[in-house]
Amino acid sequence: MANFDPYEILSIPPGSSQGEIKKAYRKLSLILHPDKETGNEKAFMKLTKAYQALTDDEARKNWEKYGNPDGPGAMSFGIALPSWIVEKENSVWVLGLYALVFMVALPTVVGMWWYKSIRYTGDQVLLTTTEMYYFFFVKTPSMSLKRVIMILAASFEFFKKRNAEIVERHSDSEEVPSLIKQLPNLGEKNKEVPLCHLYSIKARALLHAHLSRIPLNPETLDKDRQYIVKKCPYLIQEMVACVHQVILLAYARRVPRVPTITTIENCMKLCPMIVQGFWEFKNPLLQLPHITEDNLKYFHAKKRQIKSLQQFAQLKGEERRLILRNLSDNQYEDVMKVLGNMPYIDFKVRSEVIDDENPTVYTAGAIVTVTVSLTRKDMKHLFGNDSVNERTIIDDSKGGEAVEEASEEQNQSTKTAKPAWLKQKKGQKKSHKKGTNKKLAPTKNTQAQSQAVANNTQHSNTPNARKKDDKTEKESSKEKLSDVSDSEAESDRSDDEDSHDKKDASHDDDDTEWEKFQQRISKRERVLEGRSNLSHEVHCPLFPDVKQEYWWVYICDRKSQTLLTTPIHVTSLAQFEEIQLRFTAPRWPGLYTFTVCLRSDSFLGFDQAQDIKLDVKEAPEIPTEHPQWDISDEETAEDVDAADEHSEFTTDEDISDNE
Repeated sequence: MANFDPYEILSIPPGSSQGEIKKAYRKLSLILHPDKETGNEKAFMKLTKAYQALTDDEARKNWEKYGNPDGPGAMSFGIALPSWIVEKENSVWVLGLYALVFMVALPTVVGMWWYKSIRYTGDQVLLTTTEMYYFFFVKTPSMSLKRVIMILAASFEFFKKRNAEIVERHSDSEEVPSLIKQLPNLGEKNKEVPLCHLYSIKARALLHAHLSRIPLNPETLDKDRQYIVKKCPYLIQEMVACVHQVILLAYARRVPRVPTITTIENCMKLCPMIVQGFWEFKNPLLQLPHITEDNLKYFHAKKRQIKSLQQFAQLKGEERRLILRNLSDNQYEDVMKVLGNMPYIDFKVRSEVIDDENPTVYTAGAIVTVTVSLTRKDMKHLFGNDSVNERTIIDDSKGGEAVEEASEEQNQSTKTAKPAWLKQKKGQKKSHKKGTNKKLAPTKNTQAQSQAVANNTQHSNTPNARKKDDKTEKESSKEKLSDVSDSEAESDRSDDEDSHDKKDASHDDDDTEWEKFQQRISKRERVLEGRSNLSHEVHCPLFPDVKQEYWWVYICDRKSQTLLTTPIHVTSLAQFEEIQLRFTAPRWPGLYTFTVCLRSDSFLGFDQAQDIKLDVKEAPEIPTEHPQWDISDEETAEDVDAADEHSEFTTDEDISDNE
């Protein structure tokens, strides 16, 4: 059908009229019809298709478009194989080749892939590294920052036998010892395994050199430093997960001691230190470009003490340029560009008990849901803006306590403001004077009313006054009846209004419940959709890879140094993110204070905390008795008598006949 030409089949010239087409079809059908002696079935079918292609509009369109009056046909594809594969002489060799590929090569490749994949966790961390983390976190529940660095450097990702990407050089035997001499408090004499291994000491020395910003050989040690630093954020995230799992095991009494909150916070604190490349006790202003230790003295003057990046951003442009007067214009523009792109997080917390009649009443053992709302803005919105509210930061030097940060102008305003109790006294004096004036006026009215009552009594003693009194009594009785009817009508109206108000209130309650239900469904859909790993790029010139801006959110108890919720790693905070944290309320009633913490894994000095206070009350007792369940003996006896009178097979007609 590829060369289908209806004019050729009908033996007529192209462009023939309909009459000529029908005439040719009749002539050839008498010859090619299968019932005739000269008939040919295939030729007749071809003839009918040619006739349809020239007379039927739809068939003609198909023929002009596809070359076939029936429309597009099925397409078949074939594979061109060499002739020697199909030949019988080579069948044995072909079968041997198939056996070699599918029975030897393919299982070998799959086995190698499987052997490599089972060595890693879901976050591409070696299982041996995770086991080592578990061991040390169980061994030392309260871990300092120095020991966290030692355990991080002992990860098997930096061991040549476990990771083929690690390069060991002959020059390490000379360069590493000289580097160790420059680093105090390295702890290279530790005898614990694997902390005493050479790869662990080398990785630890490179991390200390990175945090101290010691220049290294760009051909040897600096390449190793870049590889180790690039791996650290993923390993620290695995450390945080391991500490949380150990805490859960301790709550289940499978581990003797519970790790403190300082252990997991030191792990979180280490991540921004490595990303920015300096120690925690350094000034956070060093995260800006072109800012060195020599420039920090200009931030501390008699009039102002700039301790954070937010305070520096809230200054006016002239003051910022005055502080950075030793920088060139291009360098100052670089500083302002980086500072303007840094995050300012609006951190809001709301706690409630979901699916309860009173969501703000916390009972012992109830599931408390804390909703954390994070709104990210660029720091450039704070340039020259002194009206920004105070924010509560986490001061790690004070054991992770929340400290409020305020500007100097706000502190001065609080000092010059007058006490509230002085204003209350002045207001009270004025109110007393006004009250006396108001009380004097009613006394005059009462005197006038008493005089009027006395005059009325005098007039009522006369006979004319009695007649007038009778008339007034009748009129007053009529007025009373009308007042009663009016009051009844008003009461009916008020009842109707109350019923309407109740209906409206019930409708409003239904609407609010429906909105809450829809919000829960939307939140679940967001969770099912998954979270992206794109937020904002971080300015980190010492980090060898592109770093995205991530955050940790969790709830802890500072008094008992315990973690209450799973640390949520927020990886998609582009503009707004809402996180729900759940924990069980204490079993004993009382007033408790917990802390909701927000920590950055990319910047230092951006951590925040907010305290939530829960007034935990006793849980209501479960009702063991109910009036419906209290059945007296008389009722049971009556039920038995009624059952004896009528059989279970009696009908209503039998009962009516007996009556």
